[in-house]
Amino acid sequence: MDWIASLQGLIGGVLIGLSAVWLMGALGRIAGISGIIGNLITLRPKGDSAWRLAFLVGLVSGPLVIMAMGGGLGNVVDAPGAVIGAPAGGVPLMLIAGLLVGLGTGLGSGCTSGHGVCGLARLSTRSMAATGVFLITAIVTVYVTRHMIGGGV
Repeated sequence: MDWIASLQGLIGGVLIGLSAVWLMGALGRIAGISGIIGNLITLRPKGDSAWRLAFLVGLVSGPLVIMAMGGGLGNVVDAPGAVIGAPAGGVPLMLIAGLLVGLGTGLGSGCTSGHGVCGLARLSTRSMAATGVFLITAIVTVYVTRHMIGGGV
């Protein structure tokens, strides 16, 4: 077992939880990334964009700060020291996958951060159902791509 990676995951999970609690406590808002981005793009509600932009800047800058301090991005590729490799299925497949994720967050009224982190913590029945669907879909997708199609990704 890689204790360093486990410790990093634990610390990351605690920080995600703390940021979600802080956002709920300070602003009464759910830390759902799809909602934060969606409402920032559509500018709904008016005058509510400063915290959304700050949250997203923090979300993106965190890994950049870790990299600048000499840390890597964790276990994202097989080569030690590598940043992020090329998309395993190619750029067109990655774009299609991104669009499907966006469609799914719209249909599910949220994403894994909103439902899985915040909704489950609030014991939301809707979030429990959504998170279950996310997990089942992920399991089926991995099974189909690795065992039926043979992608080995």
